[in-house]
Amino acid sequence: MASILLIEDERETAEIIARGLDESGHNVRHEVRGDDGFNLAVEQSFDLLIIDRMLPGLDGLKLVQSLRARDVSTPVLFLSNLGGLNERVEGLNAGGDDYLGKPFGFTELLARVNALLRRPLSTGEQSTLKLGDLEMNLIRRRVMRAGREIDLLPREFTLLEYLLRRPEQVVTRTMLLEGVWDYHFDPRTNIVETHISRLRAKIGSDLVQTIRGSGYMIRANRAHA
Repeated sequence: MASILLIEDERETAEIIARGLDESGHNVRHEVRGDDGFNLAVEQSFDLLIIDRMLPGLDGLKLVQSLRARDVSTPVLFLSNLGGLNERVEGLNAGGDDYLGKPFGFTELLARVNALLRRPLSTGEQSTLKLGDLEMNLIRRRVMRAGREIDLLPREFTLLEYLLRRPEQVVTRTMLLEGVWDYHFDPRTNIVETHISRLRAKIGSDLVQTIRGSGYMIRANRAHA
């Protein structure tokens, strides 16, 4: 299961892509505007970015150029109605990893997505996250603690990754709803609390602390730090 950010302003196209990728087992976050997509790509970690060239707010080329200038090395698949050779070259020179002209078949898009996801991470990009004796391998999607493998469900893995990228930082319920579940509103359920409880049961109750009135914090047990 990969975390994918789709930045596409054509509603019908976005719905088809998001639904197809979701059915293929991926977690898709969708943004319409280029500037909103840029901010999200900088603030959060994704395995792949799918970006339309013509976007409101910030066009796709400038978006990717700005990401590369910020050392964001996440693979990028460009989508565009501009499918000529010069346009493809522009996209790749801007920092894109692949370029798919519209219209396209979803099977081809999925094949390109899977090919980009199979590429090894660049040497400058983290492949593991560690906290004390807990280790998460982002390539193999494995979690180990004190040499013991921990079996996590996809959503639990995403939740733990979100926390591990913010060690010793207070993470609010709203941040988790947006970053892990892609909710831009409070659904008034205990979904966060339930998943935190399940995660604690699997990785150990000592790592994820409740900060009363604020949210949660992941912090290494000093005995294992």
